[in-house]
Amino acid sequence: MSENTNNPLNNNFTQNGGSREQNSYAPYNPPYNGTQPGQTENPYYNYYNNAAPQPKPKKKKEKKPRKPIGKKGFAAILLSAALVLGVVGGALGASIANYASVGRSEAVLYKSSEPPVSSDDDYEGADSSAFNAAQVAAKTKDSVVEIKTETVARDSFFQNYITSGAGSGVVISKDGYIVTNNHVIEDASKINVTFTSNEDKSYTAALVGTDEATDIAVLKIEPSQGMELTPAVLGNSDKLVVGESVLAIGNPLGELGGTVTQGIVSALGRQLTVENQSMTLLQIDASISPGNSGGGLFNSRGELVGIVNAKSSGTSVEGLGFAIPINTASDTIEDIMNYGYVKGRAQIGVTTVEVADIQTAYMYGVSELGVYIYSVNSGSGAE
Repeated sequence: MSENTNNPLNNNFTQNGGSREQNSYAPYNPPYNGTQPGQTENPYYNYYNNAAPQPKPKKKKEKKPRKPIGKKGFAAILLSAALVLGVVGGALGASIANYASVGRSEAVLYKSSEPPVSSDDDYEGADSSAFNAAQVAAKTKDSVVEIKTETVARDSFFQNYITSGAGSGVVISKDGYIVTNNHVIEDASKINVTFTSNEDKSYTAALVGTDEATDIAVLKIEPSQGMELTPAVLGNSDKLVVGESVLAIGNPLGELGGTVTQGIVSALGRQLTVENQSMTLLQIDASISPGNSGGGLFNSRGELVGIVNAKSSGTSVEGLGFAIPINTASDTIEDIMNYGYVKGRAQIGVTTVEVADIQTAYMYGVSELGVYIYSVNSGSGAE
């Protein structure tokens, strides 16, 4: 049976020319004119996370790039890493090193026994049609935070500059754990968290761990003394039904934190390929914009049922947003909180660089094209 190439759900969206800067999923530097270089009218399932207008690049003192390991070193380290991986796996050491700076604490996710919103709650000033939405927004808005990132990039003249990005996150514990999307904080050198209720105060977040397969990342902040965080109550996304009302809360455009949009569940278990990752997502029609990624999707009981992570865009597309079901995300979140990584997924523990052209080879000081080991993670199996 031939594949229906006219159906957008059958198309795997890939980065234009292999460059994130040409893609609407491009971390930290998306355009905002509605279209992008090389884009067709209907680019399917683009990630939207970093919506803050890009500031003028700040030139920094040029640093001589580290030279990757040569071909002989590459073969030796890869062989050693493979042997170690076969015996004990590479994931544990790398993740312990990553998690050590955050510190271990007992993971407590607030799963629903009693929802934060019930029919007995008092609320004034809303008509009957807006009653539930207003209650949910009032009860859950303090659980959603604004995330801003900084990333060091290099221009064509090999000079460093800073790019900024923005997204959303959801507080999941009283001691400062926050869940967001992996693509929101990927490659970030600095992550700041701001609460809508006090935008003058910013918290530096430590990265606890990430999982690219589920597009989940967990951050940790240290709340100010006397500050009471409002963790979201986790619901059961398996009990959602098509047509059920939901609210999306996030930070669209990186400037409008605490924005609430309302919609319904349009479809369950939608099988999509987003940035070469096969995912099973909830489809919603609530308005989703750049910067909403990592934000919360709440049901009419005020329970967190999804993490917003994608939408389809284009002049002929409306109301196609997607969220990671909380039942899919919760196991990943708990593993990262407790171990710093997702159990059962081995990692070699190296960072590689693909040298695919002469300009890149010159930048890294190598004479041949190929894939090089750029660095070895401390404490990993490869080390």
